[in-house]
Amino acid sequence: MTFKELCIIEPILKAIVEKGYETPTPIQEEAIPPTLNNRDILGLAQTGTGKTAAFAIPIIQHLYQNNDRNNRTISALILTPTRELAIQISECITDYAKYTSVRHTVIFGGVSQQAQTDALRKGVDILVATPGRLLDLMTQGFIKLGSIKYFVLDEADRMLDMGFIHDIKRILPKLPQQKQTLFFSATMPDSIAKLSSSILHNPVRVEVSPTSSVVDTIEQSVYFVEKNDKSKLLIHLLQKQKPQSVLVFSRTKHGADKIAKILVKANIKSAAIHGNKSQNARQRALSDFKSNNISVLIATDIAARGIDINQLELVVNYDLPEVPETYVHRIGRTGRAGNTGLSISFCSPEEQALLKDIQKLIGKKLTAFNFNAEKEILTKVFQK
Repeated sequence: MTFKELCIIEPILKAIVEKGYETPTPIQEEAIPPTLNNRDILGLAQTGTGKTAAFAIPIIQHLYQNNDRNNRTISALILTPTRELAIQISECITDYAKYTSVRHTVIFGGVSQQAQTDALRKGVDILVATPGRLLDLMTQGFIKLGSIKYFVLDEADRMLDMGFIHDIKRILPKLPQQKQTLFFSATMPDSIAKLSSSILHNPVRVEVSPTSSVVDTIEQSVYFVEKNDKSKLLIHLLQKQKPQSVLVFSRTKHGADKIAKILVKANIKSAAIHGNKSQNARQRALSDFKSNNISVLIATDIAARGIDINQLELVVNYDLPEVPETYVHRIGRTGRAGNTGLSISFCSPEEQALLKDIQKLIGKKLTAFNFNAEKEILTKVFQK
């Protein structure tokens, strides 16, 4: 199937061809037609499945074909949990709407609101927002949601994990009763199912890549290593193989900073990204990583949500996640867009129960090695 067969209009087709899109992903193929037909969507899809295009392209098309869009009132609201993800969605909309007159802007906290309020005054069709800054600007009178026709709640499970449920409950009553709602979540625990049923009307359920699945293009392995030897293993791996782009996951902010300092001391260009970093510092680190000025980015799970690097070579789980589903989200950062990818996890004796839960979830045992700095067994995982 092609995007043209999905009834995408020519201005958007032209833009997505320039972006390198050839055929729709499963989530796009399943979600775009009912969204264009004004149906509510309940989407169960993990990161890397192409869901941003699945909701953004139909909304842009609706607005482009709507004669009222020149009123420049906010017609579409996309609510997302993190600044990084909000920026990523905004960048995608910029690309998709390149040959349309649809306007959009993105708002998030941690920076001055001046540029954001200036953009709002000029009028926008699509608003991408994080909950805190949205509520703040609503309170100040800069934003009214009475004209919303399309509402997207993205990464709903992460919203709840980050404690945004109360903010969401404050926002929902401000939206019109009559609207199209698109609800996306990587997982569907009872709390998410309850929230979705309260805001969706007769939705089309779209489910691809269930949480327990891992794309076949990712080679996964685990190294059993003492906690105090993890930094030695990481340095050995990076210096031996010299991968160009590595995303390292740390369980804590302090841990991320510590890993970055150790790598820099070993002359490995690295940076840490987490919630305690300023917005400018986070964006600078992301920009340096995407432009290959640094080869290693160390991140916590929340900060990493929204990092989208098609050519990401390697994901390292320096600390195993306490929630096994998080493992799937993490390694899904590599092996995207048909590329192959590598995932290496470090497992200390204290983490073996976490590894057991991960392997149970994904239905397979990871290729295992024991770390010994005197041996060259590390090269095995990279040999193809």
